[in-house]
Amino acid sequence: MDKNLLLQLTVIFIITQALGLIVAGMFLQNDLRATLITENPEDIENSLGIIVWIIVFSGILLVMMKYLKERMLYIVLKAIESLAIFGTAYLISSVFIFTATGSVGISDSIGIGFGLLLVAARIVFAGNVLLRNITSVFATAGAGALIGVSLGVWPVIVLLVLLSVYDFIAVFKTKHMVKLAKSVTSKNLSFTYALPTPKHQFELGTGDLVMPLVFASSVLTHSQLTTPFPDYFIPSIVILLASYTGLIVTLNYVSKHEGTALPALPPQTALMLATFAVLKVAGF
Repeated sequence: MDKNLLLQLTVIFIITQALGLIVAGMFLQNDLRATLITENPEDIENSLGIIVWIIVFSGILLVMMKYLKERMLYIVLKAIESLAIFGTAYLISSVFIFTATGSVGISDSIGIGFGLLLVAARIVFAGNVLLRNITSVFATAGAGALIGVSLGVWPVIVLLVLLSVYDFIAVFKTKHMVKLAKSVTSKNLSFTYALPTPKHQFELGTGDLVMPLVFASSVLTHSQLTTPFPDYFIPSIVILLASYTGLIVTLNYVSKHEGTALPALPPQTALMLATFAVLKVAGF
């Protein structure tokens, strides 16, 4: 693998996952969770509901790509991007400020201001790749942490397996994921990370970093109940290292076979689940 590509992947992965785990810890400290599908975080219906939502949303995007003019499609996708950036930037900045000050008013004001600032920057500097990666970090860290602390470990495992199957089908069978990815990357939107090298710009979907963080945050939710600080971070970090290994394997293959689309989540999921099993046997 190109050393520059490996370095970019490593930096983005470490920053995203470290920020996400810190935010997840703050969510737990302040007892902040979200109701996803049902109020019970251990309910498998949450996993099934999220999968259905992803499939429906993908279908809507495909319909828009087919029938909307290019300019209108860009406006719609840009609006979705802006909502995602604002929501996650608000979540992250406000929980940091609230944890530090204990003031809802101050944290809300700073969170709203920071979210609007990032959205404005993405609109003004829409073609800036570095800024796109920065906003992707916030979107991934915020979403992954919130979903992770709001779901039990087994629903997350079910979700990972279902998403891996969906990812495989969407890339190799229906190939609609490849079509969606090409449309998004051509518009420089914050739904992927850009990893440019002298020969080629590789694209890594935010989902390939969101789902490992979801798993790690969910495991953190349970381990912090029985393990003292900072040891309760160990299982989550080991799981993330397994995910990182899966990403390297995928990107290494893709870098040697340019033009090949390869889903990263299936190998990540296999390695993370195997690591989780070892951790459970080891007593974590």
